[in-house]
Amino acid sequence: MFTALRSLAFMLAFYVGSALYVLAAMASNLVAPQSIPAVATGWSRFHRACARWLLGQKVRVEGVLPKGPYLYILKHESMFETIDLLCLLDRPAIAAKRELFDIPFWGGIARRYGLIPIEREAGASALRALRTAAKATTAQGRAVCLFPEGTRVPHGESPPLRAGFAGLYALLKLPVVPIAIDSGRVSPRGKFMKRSGTITYKVGEIVPPGLDRNEAEARVHAAINALNLAYPRSP
Repeated sequence: MFTALRSLAFMLAFYVGSALYVLAAMASNLVAPQSIPAVATGWSRFHRACARWLLGQKVRVEGVLPKGPYLYILKHESMFETIDLLCLLDRPAIAAKRELFDIPFWGGIARRYGLIPIEREAGASALRALRTAAKATTAQGRAVCLFPEGTRVPHGESPPLRAGFAGLYALLKLPVVPIAIDSGRVSPRGKFMKRSGTITYKVGEIVPPGLDRNEAEARVHAAINALNLAYPRSP
């Protein structure tokens, strides 16, 4: 019962607060577009505070997060990390599904912030556009982030990487920082009930650019699944 009450309090506080942040972002988009990154980062911090104080979820980082234009490849288990990335890194550019940019109002805000649209079945022209956007991002010293599994997966599962990773790795020629995440243990996909506990980011060994595709994928796949056995799924 206590877990249910905490989950309800989180949902009410976070979604009401998020509506206010969306309104603030829309206003900023009209009068001060340069302030959108600050609004987005504030929203991410608000989300982390709600998770910490209403759900009892702490965040732990194992390893060192390098700063600068890296390609971050992350495990994807829940909504938590998609929002928390703006707390974890300095204004990261997250590769997101192209159709999200067609959502009224939100799409314009996403573009102003600097998210990168990615098409699952990208042709040559789409790949060129992706490379141009990513190059512009890294020229600003910002990191590019990708969830290579394509969707949230239950904790403990390790599906193969989708083709998007190999494409970005070859196009950008950046060192890769793989990160394992175990958020699905306490905030499982599609579940209302969210448990207290510690969400861990485990930073893997940097994968240099220029490796054979199979070797790069094998290294990244192993690194982002490093927490599957270390922290088994909660019952």
